Amino acid sequence: MFRTTLLLISTVLLTTNMNAVVKVDKIEYQGWKNCYRVTNGEIELIVTGDVGPRVIRFGFVGGQNLFKEFPDELGKSGEERFRGRGGDRVWKAPEDHIGTYVPDNDPVEIHMTLIGLLAREPIEPSTNLQKEIEISMEPSGTRVKVSHRIANHSLFPLEYAAWAVTMMPQGGVEVVGFPPRGPHPIHLEATNPLVMWAYTNLSDPRWKFTRKYLTLRQDPISEDAQKLGLFSPDTWAAYFLNDEVFVKRSKADPSKTYPDFGCSFETFTNSQFVEIETLGPITRVFPGQIAEQVEYWALFRDVKLAALTDEDLDRVLVPLARAIGGDQ
Repeated sequence: MFRTTLLLISTVLLTTNMNAVVKVDKIEYQGWKNCYRVTNGEIELIVTGDVGPRVIRFGFVGGQNLFKEFPDELGKSGEERFRGRGGDRVWKAPEDHIGTYVPDNDPVEIHMTLIGLLAREPIEPSTNLQKEIEISMEPSGTRVKVSHRIANHSLFPLEYAAWAVTMMPQGGVEVVGFPPRGPHPIHLEATNPLVMWAYTNLSDPRWKFTRKYLTLRQDPISEDAQKLGLFSPDTWAAYFLNDEVFVKRSKADPSKTYPDFGCSFETFTNSQFVEIETLGPITRVFPGQIAEQVEYWALFRDVKLAALTDEDLDRVLVPLARAIGGDQ
């Protein structure tokens, strides 16, 4: 299985000019002694070394964390059961109570690269899977490539998908784009599924549908869980919080089979957080091979929404989508 060439050193710098540097440092964070900060001076990511693989922080240097954190679970490790903790993680799809919720509470290997790092867990005894997340940061700007991988170390082929799950804090608004719309009767073919769960309630006021977009408002006093999924070849979502925006984007292949009736994207909320999730195709993974889901992340600041209408969302989101790109 191909692996990126890695450097095992304490601090790594990539210099392309006097003002463009990616730096990786080992730090303490939120009670964990072994964390790793990846920064280009404008943005920063923090990856945990005592548990994971997990990205626990993503934000502008000195700014708010755009990722959720559970204070009572920070700095801890070694628990017997799965802990949400917050941040970004990689899961196995389709979801099940045994294979998906394997605890990621043990130390991970950290391998520093020239533009970021790779965090890799031990092989899971109960599944013979091994999860890893690789961070590749641009030397300037706010764009990051994040590769979520699950390797099969069993003796047999297994079918699963890599599932990238990012937890967002309370109080924000998520926006998801539908595939391109068109008028009837010019466009007669179906464009995408909209997938529900048994607990999905489309009358819940946290949901709002426009012609082009689905929006989801995180409400700290709404206890009921909500979830929806969809497919789009250009899968993306944005989360607005305190005039800053986190955007994640990935590509999906319509010729392949995706989990949960064909979802390349899913979102979940309760009173504590919103999860923004992208899924790779279900793959027959042979021993020693991997399933991978690649995302592109970016941050934007001083962004204001006047209203959750197609016109206002077009005005704000089209430039952001162009800025993040996403070609793999």
